[in-house]
Amino acid sequence: MVAYAEHVSETLFDDAGAEAQRGQEPLAVRMRPRTLDEVVGQRHLLGQGSPLRRLVEDDAPMSLLLWGPPGTGKTTLATVVSKATKRRFVELSAVTAGVKDIRSVVDNARRELGMRGTRTLLFVDEVHRFSKTQQDALLPSVENRWVSFIGATTENPFFSVISPLLSRSLMLTLESHTDDDIRAVVDRALTDGRGLRGRYTLSSEAAEHLVRLAGGDARRSLTYLEAAALVAGGREEIALADVERAVDRNAVRYDRSGDQHYDVTSAFIKSMRGSDVDAALHYLARMVEAGEDPRFIARRLVVHASEDVGMADPSALQVAVAAAQAVELIGLPEARINLAQAVIHIALAPKSNAVVRAIDAASADVRAGKTGAVPPHLRDGHYKGAKELGHAQDYLYPHDHPGGVVAQQHAPDSLDGTQYYHPTTHGAERRFGEVLERIKGVLRPL
Repeated sequence: MVAYAEHVSETLFDDAGAEAQRGQEPLAVRMRPRTLDEVVGQRHLLGQGSPLRRLVEDDAPMSLLLWGPPGTGKTTLATVVSKATKRRFVELSAVTAGVKDIRSVVDNARRELGMRGTRTLLFVDEVHRFSKTQQDALLPSVENRWVSFIGATTENPFFSVISPLLSRSLMLTLESHTDDDIRAVVDRALTDGRGLRGRYTLSSEAAEHLVRLAGGDARRSLTYLEAAALVAGGREEIALADVERAVDRNAVRYDRSGDQHYDVTSAFIKSMRGSDVDAALHYLARMVEAGEDPRFIARRLVVHASEDVGMADPSALQVAVAAAQAVELIGLPEARINLAQAVIHIALAPKSNAVVRAIDAASADVRAGKTGAVPPHLRDGHYKGAKELGHAQDYLYPHDHPGGVVAQQHAPDSLDGTQYYHPTTHGAERRFGEVLERIKGVLRPL
């Protein structure tokens, strides 16, 4: 079975047949942009003078890697580039294609180029799924310009694409669509002749629910819109209930810029602080299902890990930071699992607010003018004349003393002996408190 799809410029149907064929295609396929100017979002890639636009306008040979979350337009950009440059478009899926398929496409491309002067654009979807051997098979055609190559991936190419292919390709990073981008995609589909042709309107509640459900994925928004139109049937307006029935997900009453946002966020934080893991997971799910920015949730977890757990479980901060990195690396919906793991860890961890109390107390003293001069023996002694000023003299190097701690003053005179950090006896902080007492006994002996 042939493992690739080839789309050539010849007319395969008469006008009536082509129209019937288009009518059977999913809405997301029918609404695929035909020119760069029709592409919604990705303004950083499509602006005047951008590398991608220059490649298209100059009709230059190209090798591109498109990296971004699902539904951000990787396949769309490839097809638009193919049409704009009048290249024959061939698509391979890395899930089903093998080395034999790659070689077959390349052989056909060389034949078309030699016999008709027709250039080929080879688009490889999910190129990160290709093995090293399969990626190696692409190199000669890319290097010799037998094909123009565009690879699409949802994973970091630096980890999933071999270095020779990376070095021969221009890597472009696609971003998730904004809410406004999704609204523009939906509005166009409602009125465009290729879409719903003005037969339906969309209530404001239904539109906002579609935007939330899409999660930055334009293809998903059109899939849901098409399903909702089927549910609406002969009615002109697609209502919120139609979208809920079509997608089988109730709308979560949640205004990301209003009281509900702040109330749910507050309850989320306080549930973790109160060690109620189930309530915390409920509010996490509520935010995720309502379309809250996962990066906002991750930032709150990182703050909470230090503010309310702190030294009682120092690993909580590591877990929260790892969850935030996972959000950036893989995005939703999978990253909800990483966020949930961090929530469970933080909610069940022993609690201490000693860290935030310590920095707040130190900041309060600084704002009150309690600064004072740095003790002379701690000042920088590396520049010429420092010795004559008495800087860095009599400094005791801790590593030269037993235990790596030696009695000497570090704080300014006006603050010497001030204690900001008061450890609790919760979790690991009990041990840090014991260590602190031993260190104080050496720094300030009776």
